[in-house]
Amino acid sequence: MVRDREPLLRKLTASDTAAALELSTEAGWNQTENDWRQLFDLSSEGCLAIDVAGEVVATATILAYGRRLAWIGMVLTRKTYRGRGFARRLLNEVLRLADILGIESVKLDATDQGKPLYEKLGFRSEQMVERWECEKVAVAGVAVPPMSLPAAAFSYDQFAFGANRSTLLQSLAKSNPPVVLNNSYAMTRTGRVSEYLGPSIAESGEAARRVITSVLASNAGRSCYWDLLPANTMAVRLAREFDFARKRHLTRMVRGHDLRQNEQQTYALAGFEFG
Repeated sequence: MVRDREPLLRKLTASDTAAALELSTEAGWNQTENDWRQLFDLSSEGCLAIDVAGEVVATATILAYGRRLAWIGMVLTRKTYRGRGFARRLLNEVLRLADILGIESVKLDATDQGKPLYEKLGFRSEQMVERWECEKVAVAGVAVPPMSLPAAAFSYDQFAFGANRSTLLQSLAKSNPPVVLNNSYAMTRTGRVSEYLGPSIAESGEAARRVITSVLASNAGRSCYWDLLPANTMAVRLAREFDFARKRHLTRMVRGHDLRQNEQQTYALAGFEFG
Protein backbone atom coordinates (compact mmCIF):
# COMPACT_ATOMS: atom_id res chain seq x y z
CA MET A 1 0.00 0.00 0.00
CA VAL A 2 2.87 2.37 0.75
CA ARG A 3 4.30 1.64 -2.69
CA ASP A 4 0.97 2.62 -4.28
CA ARG A 5 1.31 6.08 -2.76
CA GLU A 6 4.82 6.73 -4.06
CA PRO A 7 4.89 9.87 -6.22
CA LEU A 8 4.74 9.04 -9.92
CA LEU A 9 6.03 11.42 -12.58
CA ARG A 10 3.90 11.07 -15.69
CA LYS A 11 2.49 12.96 -18.66
CA LEU A 12 -0.68 14.98 -18.31
CA THR A 13 -3.46 14.12 -20.75
CA ALA A 14 -6.77 15.65 -21.69
CA SER A 15 -8.44 13.42 -19.08
CA ASP A 16 -6.48 15.35 -16.41
CA THR A 17 -7.96 18.71 -17.40
CA ALA A 18 -10.26 18.99 -14.38
CA ALA A 19 -7.49 18.00 -11.97
CA ALA A 20 -5.05 20.47 -13.52
CA LEU A 21 -7.64 23.22 -13.34
CA GLU A 22 -8.11 22.50 -9.63
CA LEU A 23 -4.40 23.21 -9.08
CA SER A 24 -4.35 26.51 -10.97
CA THR A 25 -7.61 27.55 -9.30
CA GLU A 26 -6.22 26.77 -5.85
CA ALA A 27 -3.28 29.06 -6.68
CA GLY A 28 -5.71 31.84 -7.70
CA TRP A 29 -4.59 31.81 -11.33
CA ASN A 30 -6.74 32.85 -14.26
CA GLN A 31 -6.45 29.78 -16.51
CA THR A 32 -9.54 27.99 -17.78
CA GLU A 33 -10.09 24.42 -18.93
CA ASN A 34 -9.56 25.64 -22.47
CA ASP A 35 -6.13 27.07 -21.58
CA TRP A 36 -5.07 23.69 -20.21
CA ARG A 37 -6.43 21.88 -23.26
CA GLN A 38 -4.45 24.17 -25.54
CA LEU A 39 -1.28 23.31 -23.66
CA PHE A 40 -2.05 19.58 -24.00
CA ASP A 41 -2.67 20.02 -27.74
CA LEU A 42 0.42 22.16 -28.35
CA SER A 43 2.84 20.14 -26.21
CA SER A 44 1.59 16.62 -25.61
CA GLU A 45 5.03 15.44 -24.46
CA GLY A 46 5.81 18.53 -22.40
CA CYS A 47 2.88 18.62 -19.96
CA LEU A 48 3.91 16.71 -16.85
CA ALA A 49 2.49 15.87 -13.45
CA ILE A 50 3.34 14.28 -10.15
CA ASP A 51 0.64 11.74 -9.34
CA VAL A 52 0.10 10.44 -5.80
CA ALA A 53 -2.38 7.57 -5.49
CA GLY A 54 -4.17 8.69 -8.64
CA GLU A 55 -4.30 12.37 -7.65
CA VAL A 56 -2.51 15.07 -9.66
CA VAL A 57 -0.66 17.06 -6.99
CA ALA A 58 1.91 19.01 -9.04
CA THR A 59 2.39 20.12 -12.65
CA ALA A 60 4.86 21.78 -15.01
CA THR A 61 4.69 22.39 -18.75
CA ILE A 62 7.19 23.21 -21.46
CA LEU A 63 6.21 24.49 -24.90
CA ALA A 64 8.83 24.55 -27.66
CA TYR A 65 8.94 27.24 -30.34
CA GLY A 66 11.21 25.36 -32.71
CA ARG A 67 14.72 24.79 -31.40
CA ARG A 68 15.36 28.43 -30.68
CA LEU A 69 13.15 28.81 -27.61
CA ALA A 70 11.04 26.81 -25.17
CA TRP A 71 8.75 28.19 -22.47
CA ILE A 72 8.14 26.71 -19.04
CA GLY A 73 4.85 27.38 -17.29
CA MET A 74 2.17 26.03 -14.96
CA VAL A 75 4.65 25.13 -12.21
CA LEU A 76 2.11 24.28 -9.51
CA THR A 77 2.00 22.15 -6.38
CA ARG A 78 -1.08 21.49 -4.27
CA LYS A 79 -0.68 23.28 -0.92
CA THR A 80 -0.78 20.11 1.15
CA TYR A 81 2.09 18.62 -0.89
CA ARG A 82 4.49 21.54 -0.96
CA GLY A 83 8.01 21.23 0.40
CA ARG A 84 8.54 17.70 -0.96
CA GLY A 85 10.67 18.64 -3.98
CA PHE A 86 7.97 17.96 -6.56
CA ALA A 87 8.54 21.24 -8.44
CA ARG A 88 12.28 20.59 -8.69
CA ARG A 89 11.65 17.05 -9.93
CA LEU A 90 9.27 18.28 -12.63
CA LEU A 91 11.57 21.12 -13.66
CA ASN A 92 14.53 18.77 -13.98
CA GLU A 93 12.44 16.60 -16.28
CA VAL A 94 11.21 19.42 -18.54
CA LEU A 95 14.76 20.75 -18.77
CA ARG A 96 15.93 17.25 -19.72
CA LEU A 97 13.34 17.25 -22.50
CA ALA A 98 14.59 20.66 -23.66
CA ASP A 99 18.16 19.37 -23.77
CA ILE A 100 17.09 16.32 -25.79
CA LEU A 101 15.41 18.63 -28.31
CA GLY A 102 18.49 20.85 -28.49
CA ILE A 103 16.63 23.96 -27.36
CA GLU A 104 18.93 26.98 -27.35
CA SER A 105 17.07 29.14 -24.82
CA VAL A 106 14.56 28.17 -22.13
CA LYS A 107 12.53 30.93 -20.49
CA LEU A 108 9.90 31.37 -17.80
CA ASP A 109 8.23 34.11 -15.78
CA ALA A 110 9.06 33.59 -12.11
CA THR A 111 7.32 34.71 -8.97
CA ASP A 112 9.51 35.94 -6.13
CA GLN A 113 8.76 32.67 -4.34
CA GLY A 114 9.91 30.51 -7.24
CA LYS A 115 12.93 32.55 -8.29
CA PRO A 116 15.49 30.94 -5.88
CA LEU A 117 14.67 27.46 -7.21
CA TYR A 118 15.04 28.58 -10.81
CA GLU A 119 18.39 30.17 -10.04
CA LYS A 120 19.62 26.87 -8.60
CA LEU A 121 18.64 25.22 -11.88
CA GLY A 122 20.75 27.63 -13.93
CA PHE A 123 18.26 30.36 -14.78
CA ARG A 124 19.29 34.01 -14.67
CA SER A 125 17.18 37.16 -14.58
CA GLU A 126 16.47 38.90 -17.88
CA GLN A 127 13.90 41.62 -17.19
CA MET A 128 10.78 42.46 -15.25
CA VAL A 129 7.26 41.48 -16.27
CA GLU A 130 4.18 43.18 -14.88
CA ARG A 131 0.50 42.33 -14.63
CA TRP A 132 -1.89 45.25 -14.88
CA GLU A 133 -5.61 45.08 -14.15
CA CYS A 134 -8.72 47.07 -15.00
CA GLU A 135 -11.68 46.23 -12.79
CA LYS A 136 -14.20 47.45 -15.36
CA VAL A 137 -13.16 48.16 -18.93
CA ALA A 138 -14.67 51.42 -20.21
CA VAL A 139 -13.05 52.13 -23.57
CA ALA A 140 -14.55 54.59 -26.01
CA GLY A 141 -14.13 53.15 -29.46
CA VAL A 142 -15.64 51.03 -32.17
CA ALA A 143 -14.95 47.32 -32.05
CA VAL A 144 -13.39 46.38 -35.38
CA PRO A 145 -14.48 42.96 -36.67
CA PRO A 146 -11.79 40.35 -35.97
CA MET A 147 -10.02 38.56 -38.81
CA SER A 148 -7.43 35.91 -39.50
CA LEU A 149 -3.78 36.79 -39.10
CA PRO A 150 -2.14 37.34 -42.51
CA ALA A 151 1.21 35.72 -43.31
CA ALA A 152 3.00 39.06 -42.92
CA ALA A 153 1.73 39.39 -39.35
CA PHE A 154 3.15 35.97 -38.45
CA SER A 155 6.53 37.07 -39.79
CA TYR A 156 6.40 40.33 -37.86
CA ASP A 157 5.40 38.48 -34.71
CA GLN A 158 8.46 36.27 -35.06
CA PHE A 159 10.63 39.38 -35.37
CA ALA A 160 9.08 40.88 -32.23
CA PHE A 161 8.87 37.71 -30.11
CA GLY A 162 12.24 36.30 -31.14
CA ALA A 163 10.99 32.87 -32.21
CA ASN A 164 8.34 31.32 -34.41
CA ARG A 165 5.15 30.84 -32.36
CA SER A 166 2.74 30.69 -35.31
CA THR A 167 1.24 27.41 -34.09
CA LEU A 168 0.33 29.02 -30.76
CA LEU A 169 -1.15 32.07 -32.44
CA GLN A 170 -3.23 29.92 -34.77
CA SER A 171 -4.51 27.95 -31.78
CA LEU A 172 -5.43 31.09 -29.84
CA ALA A 173 -7.07 32.69 -32.88
CA LYS A 174 -9.44 29.75 -33.44
CA SER A 175 -11.58 30.76 -30.49
CA ASN A 176 -10.43 34.37 -30.16
CA PRO A 177 -9.83 35.93 -33.59
CA PRO A 178 -7.55 38.98 -33.43
CA VAL A 179 -8.04 42.55 -34.52
CA VAL A 180 -5.43 43.21 -37.20
CA LEU A 181 -3.96 46.39 -38.66
CA ASN A 182 -1.28 45.62 -41.26
CA ASN A 183 1.36 43.73 -39.21
CA SER A 184 -0.08 44.78 -35.85
CA TYR A 185 -2.64 42.78 -33.92
CA ALA A 186 -4.26 42.27 -30.52
CA MET A 187 -6.26 39.42 -29.02
CA THR A 188 -8.31 38.88 -25.90
CA ARG A 189 -9.59 35.68 -24.36
CA THR A 190 -11.80 34.67 -21.48
CA GLY A 191 -10.13 33.80 -18.18
CA ARG A 192 -11.47 32.06 -15.11
CA VAL A 193 -11.75 35.29 -13.10
CA SER A 194 -11.01 38.01 -15.66
CA GLU A 195 -10.73 38.66 -19.37
CA TYR A 196 -7.16 38.60 -20.67
CA LEU A 197 -5.61 41.04 -23.13
CA GLY A 198 -2.86 39.48 -25.16
CA PRO A 199 -0.89 38.74 -27.10
CA SER A 200 -0.44 42.02 -28.91
CA ILE A 201 2.38 42.97 -31.26
CA ALA A 202 2.44 46.34 -33.00
CA GLU A 203 4.65 48.30 -35.34
CA SER A 204 4.09 51.56 -33.45
CA GLY A 205 2.44 53.01 -30.40
CA GLU A 206 -0.40 54.39 -32.50
CA ALA A 207 -1.02 51.01 -34.15
CA ALA A 208 -1.04 49.41 -30.72
CA ARG A 209 -3.54 51.98 -29.45
CA ARG A 210 -5.89 51.26 -32.35
CA VAL A 211 -5.93 47.46 -32.14
CA ILE A 212 -6.02 47.42 -28.33
CA THR A 213 -8.83 50.00 -28.27
CA SER A 214 -10.85 47.76 -30.53
CA VAL A 215 -10.43 44.54 -28.55
CA LEU A 216 -11.05 46.31 -25.25
CA ALA A 217 -14.22 47.90 -26.66
CA SER A 218 -15.47 44.36 -27.22
CA ASN A 219 -14.94 43.67 -23.51
CA ALA A 220 -16.55 46.79 -22.08
CA GLY A 221 -17.86 46.41 -18.55
CA ARG A 222 -15.67 43.40 -17.72
CA SER A 223 -12.53 43.10 -15.65
CA CYS A 224 -9.35 42.51 -17.62
CA TYR A 225 -5.71 41.51 -17.05
CA TRP A 226 -2.86 42.86 -19.17
CA ASP A 227 0.64 41.37 -18.88
CA LEU A 228 3.35 43.60 -20.30
CA LEU A 229 7.06 44.33 -20.37
CA PRO A 230 7.73 47.62 -18.53
CA ALA A 231 10.74 48.08 -20.81
CA ASN A 232 8.14 49.12 -23.40
CA THR A 233 7.25 52.48 -21.89
CA MET A 234 4.55 53.05 -24.50
CA ALA A 235 2.78 49.88 -23.38
CA VAL A 236 2.85 51.20 -19.81
CA ARG A 237 1.50 54.54 -21.00
CA LEU A 238 -1.35 52.87 -22.89
CA ALA A 239 -2.22 50.71 -19.89
CA ARG A 240 -2.60 53.86 -17.80
CA GLU A 241 -4.63 55.55 -20.54
CA PHE A 242 -7.07 52.64 -20.48
CA ASP A 243 -7.36 52.85 -16.66
CA PHE A 244 -5.34 49.74 -15.88
CA ALA A 245 -3.32 49.67 -12.66
CA ARG A 246 -0.19 47.69 -11.85
CA LYS A 247 -1.17 44.56 -9.86
CA ARG A 248 1.95 42.41 -9.51
CA HIS A 249 5.37 41.72 -10.97
CA LEU A 250 7.37 38.68 -12.03
CA THR A 251 10.91 38.18 -13.25
CA ARG A 252 11.53 36.87 -16.76
CA MET A 253 14.37 34.35 -16.52
CA VAL A 254 16.45 32.52 -19.12
CA ARG A 255 18.61 29.40 -19.21
CA GLY A 256 20.99 28.87 -22.10
CA HIS A 257 21.53 31.49 -24.79
CA ASP A 258 20.34 35.04 -24.26
CA LEU A 259 17.35 35.78 -26.49
CA ARG A 260 15.66 39.13 -26.02
CA GLN A 261 12.35 40.07 -27.52
CA ASN A 262 12.00 43.34 -29.38
CA GLU A 263 10.29 44.96 -26.42
CA GLN A 264 9.23 48.07 -28.30
CA GLN A 265 6.97 45.97 -30.52
CA THR A 266 5.64 43.79 -27.68
CA TYR A 267 2.54 45.41 -26.18
CA ALA A 268 0.93 42.46 -24.41
CA LEU A 269 2.16 38.98 -23.57
CA ALA A 270 0.41 35.76 -24.52
CA GLY A 271 0.37 34.64 -20.88
CA PHE A 272 2.84 33.51 -18.26
CA GLU A 273 2.45 29.94 -19.52
CA PHE A 274 3.05 30.90 -23.16
CA GLY A 275 5.51 33.80 -23.10
